[in-house]
Amino acid sequence: MKAVGFNRPLPIDHPEALVDLELPDPEYGQHDLLVDVQAIAVNPVDTKVRASATPAEGNWRIPGWDAAGKVVAVGAAVRGFQPGDRVFYAGALDRPGSYAQRQAVDARIAAHAPASLGDEDAAALPLTALTAWETLFDRLKVAELVAGGTRAIVILGAAGGVGSMAIQLVRALTDLTVIATASRPESVAWVRQMGAHHVIDHRKPLAPQVEALGLGAPAFVFSTNQTQDCLADIARFIAPQGRMALIDDPQGLDIMPLKSKSVSVHWEFMFTRPLFCTADIARQQEILQQVAQLAKQGKIVSTRRQSLGAINAANLRKAHALLESGQSIGKVTLAGFA
Repeated sequence: MKAVGFNRPLPIDHPEALVDLELPDPEYGQHDLLVDVQAIAVNPVDTKVRASATPAEGNWRIPGWDAAGKVVAVGAAVRGFQPGDRVFYAGALDRPGSYAQRQAVDARIAAHAPASLGDEDAAALPLTALTAWETLFDRLKVAELVAGGTRAIVILGAAGGVGSMAIQLVRALTDLTVIATASRPESVAWVRQMGAHHVIDHRKPLAPQVEALGLGAPAFVFSTNQTQDCLADIARFIAPQGRMALIDDPQGLDIMPLKSKSVSVHWEFMFTRPLFCTADIARQQEILQQVAQLAKQGKIVSTRRQSLGAINAANLRKAHALLESGQSIGKVTLAGFA
């Protein structure tokens, strides 16, 4: 099968940062689906793994953690899927990824793809939808009241893939007011399109902007990037007993400023359930099923914004470079192998 991978971490402008490969079809286990990959989306985690992981001598690392495709075989313990089914999933961090014509994925973290969406639009959903859903409902528990807090959430870095999906899920499933951060005209327009009630500029002090809205102290904060740079502002504007979640990788994070308000801090890592095969691993299938239903009902839309063509090393190097530039909005996808 055709695949794209790397055997040593290199900067994306190096011609061997990602290369075209011919590899055997993957083996699949009793809980797995074997999937013909039709389309993929590229995420920041792809770039982080490519830039830092060193495969064992003689091996190739195949990145990719967003895909839509068709099932070609199912493991003995799999229920609810059969060959020919169209599925979407984010996969697992410790298994070969979706930059390959065929991929083995645990059926418990996959779901039937939304019939209302094409392959690229479907592939753009899983990782960001799972991350946003788990953050909002499993970590922050936004359905529960925070005493003294305004029913509002501040989403930092809202124009990215996760932020874009978080805005939509909040609007579709809660009564929260969404305060999104964005700075460029195109990113401001994008987060408004996704459904943000208010947009503030993350290049300026946040607390005065939140306070100027006159809404009161927001109960929730969802930080997708640059958390360490925003923590002092968060400590100032968040409600007492508020809840904060983050998904980025700050070099250091001193949360002491949050103590006086008894703010709870939650990490979200979408790969935790598949990485540790937790007892609730099938929760991810349930979430994706609900995401597919919301898409069918028109309550959320795919955040795909740019397609770079066929799945090959040259186009994937372009996608990685775009994400590393920090200028991407929404999701970048590719489809078919050439």
